[in-house]
Amino acid sequence: MTAAIPTLTTDRLTLRAPRLDDFEHWAAFFASERSVYERGQMPRREAWRVWAGDVALWTLRGYGPFGVEDRATGAYVGEVGIYQPDGYPGPELGWFVVPQAEGKGFAAEAARTVMTWARRRFGWDRLINIIDPMNARSIALGQRLGGVIDPDAPGEDPGDVVIVHDLRGLA
Repeated sequence: MTAAIPTLTTDRLTLRAPRLDDFEHWAAFFASERSVYERGQMPRREAWRVWAGDVALWTLRGYGPFGVEDRATGAYVGEVGIYQPDGYPGPELGWFVVPQAEGKGFAAEAARTVMTWARRRFGWDRLINIIDPMNARSIALGQRLGGVIDPDAPGEDPGDVVIVHDLRGLA
């Protein structure tokens, strides 16, 4: 399956196909301590394999990560998308932002846009977040986006917090 990667826009953001230069931001994030409750810190070679696998989801599943840019400046602010590597319990809405973009609502704005796109494109009724229980900021964001913690839903690792988003109300 080969999918054309759409470009989505909001008032402040452009969500677009991943670019090779996005990897530098991704690798820096996952080399830092900020990634401990995401996928964990990883050396550049491992980061490349994980990032390339995520990007390949577009070809393999028809969805994946969007690179997110600030429309006013063109600056890369992070990544938001739908992830589902082999063995995942379902499509997962995920995100990260670079340090200089934190606290500006970019992740929430982009995530809402991806949720609406997923509903329209695939007709899905739900998306999940799989979050490390120590990642309070991501748990709070998942709930601000309207998600509900489901203690019975399977995650990737034991103890994961799984937040379920009901997409049926999205146009």
